Amino acid sequence: MSPAIQIRMGGYGPASTSFSRALKLIGDRLAAEFGGEVDVKYVWNIMDLGYRAEDILWLVEHGLLTLGYQSSSYLTDRIPELGILDLPFLFEENGEARAAMDGELGKILARKLEERVNYRILGYFENGFRHLSNRLRPVRTPADLAGMRIRVLPSKVHVKTFELLGAIPLRMDLTEAIAAIKAGSIDAQENPFANTVTYGVHKFHPFHTLSKHFYISRPIFLFRSAFDAWPQRLQQAMREAVTAAVLLQRELAGVEEEAARAAIKAEGGEIIELTAAEHDAFAAAVQPIYADARQFYSPEILKLAPRLI
Repeated sequence: MSPAIQIRMGGYGPASTSFSRALKLIGDRLAAEFGGEVDVKYVWNIMDLGYRAEDILWLVEHGLLTLGYQSSSYLTDRIPELGILDLPFLFEENGEARAAMDGELGKILARKLEERVNYRILGYFENGFRHLSNRLRPVRTPADLAGMRIRVLPSKVHVKTFELLGAIPLRMDLTEAIAAIKAGSIDAQENPFANTVTYGVHKFHPFHTLSKHFYISRPIFLFRSAFDAWPQRLQQAMREAVTAAVLLQRELAGVEEEAARAAIKAEGGEIIELTAAEHDAFAAAVQPIYADARQFYSPEILKLAPRLI
């Protein structure tokens, strides 16, 4: 009898998060169909083992993990085309963003990723719309961000966005950011509410602005050398399991956001909901980044981002 095919899936959040629960769905489906032919195990949070959140990238690329996920911004230095997803106010609602990621834009970006990294991209989890939180003051206008030291993802587009808004952006891995927030050495961060609560940021930041300034996806990537060597039956089962997991994760993400809002308020935090005019002021402040984008990205990608045409 052939040895079981080892499938090791990992992430960087507790087992209770929508991402971890989606991984569990994948594993349960494979175990139910293949039984002893596969050996499925999980590392819910690699940070518990001393890794940085960004280490999930090389852990999968080199086969120490079979499957992982990470915000696309972490890959923009290697695959600049992914920076299109980092543009501020690119999408207005979840449905619009999901359609883009499940459609041609997501397919083109998956191809770009696979051309340069030893991954097989099977879908996109939803990290969702990101909002501002800080320890200093309520933020209703770009002027309120003046001089505020804010942690951003490792993305040149994110850095430029917050420079245009008047803040002082600092590229940091999540591990470093959590420590800096607790120490008070940075003033602000931006995340979906669910992440803000999962990592305990709401205990240090009393001010939260519902800004929806970025929508971020998390590619689901497999160690290509292993995946491509699997029997076709297992490859197809994994693809189908990931598709089901994406639907579950997105459904759970909405529930998490509502629960996170309640947790922020229970901690005494203030959630500031911007008026349409206030939201438009943020969008207006970052318009120069769109002019740059029109020069940088290929027509193939630009035509799939309506706000850039």
